[in-house]
Amino acid sequence: MIEQYVLGFHEVGAEHVAVVGGKGANLAALSRIDGVAVPSGFCVTTAAFRRMMAEVPGIDDRLRALSRLESGDREGLGTLGAEIRRSIEETPVPGPLAASITGAVARFGERAGYAVRSSATAEDLPAASFAGQHDTYLNVVGPAAILAHVSRCWAALFTERAVAYRQRNGIDHRTVAMAVVVQEMLAPQVSGVLFTADPATSNRRLAAVEAAPGLGEALVSGRVTPDAYRVRDGVIVDRTIAAKRLASRARPGGGTAEHAIDPARQEEPALTDAQVLRLVELGRRIEAHFGQPQDLEWCLVDGDVHVVQSRPITTLFPVPERADRENHVYLSVGHQQMMTDAMKPLGLSMWQLTALAPMHAAGGRLFVDATPHLSTPSGRESLLALVDRSDPLTRDALETVLGRGDFLPSLPDQAPAGPPVGAPPATIETDPAIVTELIARSEAAVATLARELRATAGPARFDVLLTAFEEHKRDLRDPLSMQAIGAGMQATWWLNDQLREWLGEKNAADTLTLSAPHNITSEMGLALLDVADVVRPHPEVVAYLRDVEDDDFLDGLAELPGGPEARDAIRAYLDRYGMRCAGEIDITRPRWSERPSTLLPAILDNVRNFEPGAGRRRFAQGREAAAEKEREILARLRALPDGEAKAAETKRMIDRVRTFVGYREYPKYAIVSRYFRYKQALLEEAEELVRAGVLRDREDCFYLTFQEFHEAVRTHRVDDDLIRRRRDEFRSYQSLTPPRVLTSDGEGIDGAYRRDDVPPGALVGIPVSAGTVEGRARIVRGMADADLEPGDILVTAHTDPSWSPLFVAVAGLVTEVGGLMTHGAVIAREYGLPAVVAVPHATARIRDGQRIRVHGTDGWVELLS
Repeated sequence: MIEQYVLGFHEVGAEHVAVVGGKGANLAALSRIDGVAVPSGFCVTTAAFRRMMAEVPGIDDRLRALSRLESGDREGLGTLGAEIRRSIEETPVPGPLAASITGAVARFGERAGYAVRSSATAEDLPAASFAGQHDTYLNVVGPAAILAHVSRCWAALFTERAVAYRQRNGIDHRTVAMAVVVQEMLAPQVSGVLFTADPATSNRRLAAVEAAPGLGEALVSGRVTPDAYRVRDGVIVDRTIAAKRLASRARPGGGTAEHAIDPARQEEPALTDAQVLRLVELGRRIEAHFGQPQDLEWCLVDGDVHVVQSRPITTLFPVPERADRENHVYLSVGHQQMMTDAMKPLGLSMWQLTALAPMHAAGGRLFVDATPHLSTPSGRESLLALVDRSDPLTRDALETVLGRGDFLPSLPDQAPAGPPVGAPPATIETDPAIVTELIARSEAAVATLARELRATAGPARFDVLLTAFEEHKRDLRDPLSMQAIGAGMQATWWLNDQLREWLGEKNAADTLTLSAPHNITSEMGLALLDVADVVRPHPEVVAYLRDVEDDDFLDGLAELPGGPEARDAIRAYLDRYGMRCAGEIDITRPRWSERPSTLLPAILDNVRNFEPGAGRRRFAQGREAAAEKEREILARLRALPDGEAKAAETKRMIDRVRTFVGYREYPKYAIVSRYFRYKQALLEEAEELVRAGVLRDREDCFYLTFQEFHEAVRTHRVDDDLIRRRRDEFRSYQSLTPPRVLTSDGEGIDGAYRRDDVPPGALVGIPVSAGTVEGRARIVRGMADADLEPGDILVTAHTDPSWSPLFVAVAGLVTEVGGLMTHGAVIAREYGLPAVVAVPHATARIRDGQRIRVHGTDGWVELLS
């Protein structure tokens, strides 16, 4: 087959992305849309790039060396990338290739000016946008100059920025290629950009236009401030007319030059209102053609709009699909579950199948539609009160939407309002036997599930799973379990509210809940201290564990003095807690029992930082501190007017908290225990599909929904392209940050704190565990990266129960996500750690190693020198 080095726009179809790159394919598609004017041009294909690279001396060795560098090695990337670029630019373009390019130029006119733009094969695709990573050259005149600038575009594939981008996104340098777009230059009066969704808010109904005189070069480079417009539903809702002091224009002999604008005309609008609206209408047609919001570059020539580039806006958070065209407001599930990372399709669908409320997936995350609750007075009041207890930022975000008045319908209440949020439940006794019964019932259900799954295989196993999901939901709805959880939470709120009113005590329940019984999550952290006690006396075991590089290390312990005891202690821990992991609501995440090396940093920190028996002493100290606090509180209450009655009521609430607050953690443990059984069964089915040649790898099943996986087991057929697309989508979703509140217009709202009692420069959050502590901040992304010393303050994006083993080693906690009753807050109180959660961008605003002071009672973090 003869390789084509050049293709005209009219010759390029959707199937040619790998040949002409994202920019070239998009321009060709634009040129075929009725009513869209695109400057004429052609594409220098990736075949030409490969032909050129074959001529570059030593290129294969350099690419291999480049792939071995880390994305953070700026010096190495810069040096090696510069060598590759220089070699490409210094290598003459092979004769046949040069003839193809200059022949295409001759057909359009050798004396004309051209824009020469890079068009990488991985750029401007749904899973990755390389906008701004490569080069564009304007008003290139003459065949020789065009050849030279095509070589520069090829070389631009290896700028430090482009190379680092590929390294971060896991893209092999040897698999990408560079096409080049050569496009006729126009002499525009005005140029600019158009976003068919507002880049600041992600609102899909709000288009953003920027415009400036002359070529768009000065605007894109930031040398001129453009006029800015916002357009919603065909109406300009905001405009800012800037003082535009210069314009970039083409020079007759090639290149561009900046020209000063007459002072009398600097503040004239670059566009009329009619032109702005016509431009947005054109953008909407282009958006409809591509099926997603677009970022367009355009220019105005003699009153006509020409589009010179269009690419998808990949930074927008996706919107949940809906069956109607009504407005909706969605709440992030991840912010409540303390796991805002993207989930794979199997994880999403499993959570949807086992959750009590309908869940909507978008951007690899789950959302609940709050619209029905927000549309009635009682529903709105109840939801806002409940949300305010857990996360004031979410409440503020909801109030922002509600404050717009007409976004949601206002419907009458259909039924009398229920009891006020926070009222103590009257339907459950304070009886420890209730919790014991609930735990025993749950453990029996998980054991039965495991037996039933072991007894089946193939499609029949999926039938068992579907039945198990219904039982799973029945367990979540268990009235006794829900009453027990509610009793502990509401009694906690009652104590904090009443003791603040009566005694001026802030967050008194934080101390009263220390070392509460039946808290499976806090027990998990203390149990790892017991594991460290077994490891600590054996130096060879400690040394061995420090050097572990894989997850098959347990068997190797048997040969060391003290090794069998250490092995048995770790295995016993995994038998009890091995179903847990970071991000455990996603069934596809590796569990501790699947990746036990994850626990080693925490075990070794405990060996180094604690004395034997620390777990038992810590629990006893917490229990005594709670008892002492109870005695103090009751004594102070009895000294008040009507003090005996206040003390008696408070004592009842303390007993209720001590009885039930620990159980708050158990249902999540039960859910994850069931999830682990589900996962084991599903992976066995995936392994069968691998053996049958249906799947390439067992973890490919993670990119199928549960229903699709079921069908694959039944039919022994899988769409490989679907798995590939899902993998690419997941990678793109990982770079997105989900908002707390998302509207059906695509607007993400995170809320703000409305406080005036915070010291200047302090970071504000939610106070969830009382006390003040000063120490060294340690930014930790995952348990496996932890390296903690006594007195350190753990700073991370979010924690779930799997993080509790780290809590025993630190003096305080700061997170970006969380609320009063989320797991991290509960365990921080359990361990007596001052904690502030929901601190926006804490891991970016606090430096690793910086000294900070955490005010867990008042809810802020001071940054110290």
